[in-house]
Amino acid sequence: MNIELFIAKRLYTLRKGEEKISRPAITIAQWGVSIGLIVMMLSLAIVVGFKNEIREKIIGFGSHIQINNYEATTNGDAYVNVTDEDIAEIRKNIGVSNVQRFVQKPGLLAVGNEYEGVLVKGIGKEYDTSFFHKHLISGRIPAAEDSVNGYWIVLSNIMAKKLNCTTGDKINVYFIQENIRARRMLVAGIYETHLQEMDNLFAITDIETTRRLNGWNDKQVSGIEVSVSDYEEIETIREKLAPLISNIAFREQQSLYIQTVEEANPALFAWLGVLNQTVWVILVLVLGIAGFTMISGLLILILEKSNLIGILKAVGAQNVSIRKIFLYYACFIIGKGMLWGNIIAIVLCLVQKYTGIIGLDPGMYYMNRVPIEFTWVMIPMNIFMFVLSVAMLIVPSMLISRIEPSKAIKFE
Repeated sequence: MNIELFIAKRLYTLRKGEEKISRPAITIAQWGVSIGLIVMMLSLAIVVGFKNEIREKIIGFGSHIQINNYEATTNGDAYVNVTDEDIAEIRKNIGVSNVQRFVQKPGLLAVGNEYEGVLVKGIGKEYDTSFFHKHLISGRIPAAEDSVNGYWIVLSNIMAKKLNCTTGDKINVYFIQENIRARRMLVAGIYETHLQEMDNLFAITDIETTRRLNGWNDKQVSGIEVSVSDYEEIETIREKLAPLISNIAFREQQSLYIQTVEEANPALFAWLGVLNQTVWVILVLVLGIAGFTMISGLLILILEKSNLIGILKAVGAQNVSIRKIFLYYACFIIGKGMLWGNIIAIVLCLVQKYTGIIGLDPGMYYMNRVPIEFTWVMIPMNIFMFVLSVAMLIVPSMLISRIEPSKAIKFE
């Protein structure tokens, strides 16, 4: 039988004799652990949610991997020659979830006296439009076959407001090339991602529309986008695709390159990386505060239980054994504090996740509410906090060895 654990349980469950000082000290220590864990879990859930949502939006506009022509950086008419067989070959690679072609062309939107520059991105039936459907606030994204009924375009809400147009309106779109070409297009839908850099840039239309404007055939596209099923495997999949893309480039006598979403948007991903450091600073500070709160509570408890310590020493108990009793006692306090901390943190996260009660300024944070996402890291974080909190109490518990039985038994 573990006698130290038995005594610790009795001390914790039968607390009628608690002194006026130790009772609030233990309560404060317990809630210090709870509040610390709540702050840690909320910080982690918010930062992970924020990073994933921003990353999802960036990927939504250009997928995980893009294959482009080097010449496109200086020549807007440069294209990639690719066949259906090439696309099928890329799609065969393990980890590739979708492959889609696009043809984009810069243009100028015009309604009355209002003008807005835009990059019109033409998409086909193979294009995964789930991202744009998710952020669609009005109208729809027509299927590829709808293009036979006329020209259509999907604008961002920012563009629509600037042009003072809405779903169902028709606008003039001017495409600047050797001769300026105009198209009268129906505003089929309006989307809003709150990622202003992208919302200010992209409009969506049918791939055949932009292809005809460029005078390209069915093999010619601006680029190829590759989606992967596991974000962590981006580099591995790029390495797998490299020989295939090299063969296509050699066959078509073109200079092609593969670029990941992080390479295409280095500033945004560098900013997201800084958030990791911020979270670690918060976690260390909170752990320190919770730990010192527990140390204070334990010291007060030891001083007020000096009489008990003296009696245990008088009957032959070793210092190590008595220290174990108080460490077990502290484990009960930490455990209960962490239990309540987890319950409160999870409830708060769920409320925010499904109600979005706390909003944000989209102009500053790229989203209109505080994002929440649960992560498996919360489990080891709980374990680490428990172990570290107990470990921080080992040195303070050594105070027990300085208590002399003859004096402690007389202590009131």
